[in-house]
Amino acid sequence: MENMNFYIVFLTALVPLLVGFLWYNPKIFGTAWMNASGMTEEKAKGANMPLIFGLTYVLGLFLSTALYPMVIHQMGVFSVLQTPDFNTPNSEASLFFKDFYSKYGSNFRTFKHGVFHGVLGGLFIGLPIIAVNALFERKGFKYIAINVGYWVISMAIMGGIICQWA
Repeated sequence: MENMNFYIVFLTALVPLLVGFLWYNPKIFGTAWMNASGMTEEKAKGANMPLIFGLTYVLGLFLSTALYPMVIHQMGVFSVLQTPDFNTPNSEASLFFKDFYSKYGSNFRTFKHGVFHGVLGGLFIGLPIIAVNALFERKGFKYIAINVGYWVISMAIMGGIICQWA
């Protein structure tokens, strides 16, 4: 039966931290992001980094949990069949799901497929959210591109890991 693999959820919640460490490094996009966002060295030094990293991880857990059904198509069937007798071994829903899963349980369960859905999530969910906020904050294209790029890459890696190994 398809149950959420919480080890993978906890693991993939680290991806935004790891990608951010690289992406926002001054040698990659860090300096450009600071200029585009209006961040200064003084503001950056005054931050509570343990709190920021801790909340980033918690929010990464939210994102991993949301990505799970996006990248694993079998979760849709699992959610439709959740009836009061689903966990009864010989119930109609349980038997149907076991048969379905034995035939189709491994379809589209590759890293590449998860990356594809992660990229779609980054573009069709992340981009609109970041762009709308940026428009109202009067941020420019560079700010949007840097931040959306970060989330597309992060969600692609997260989706790939979830789809392949969850």
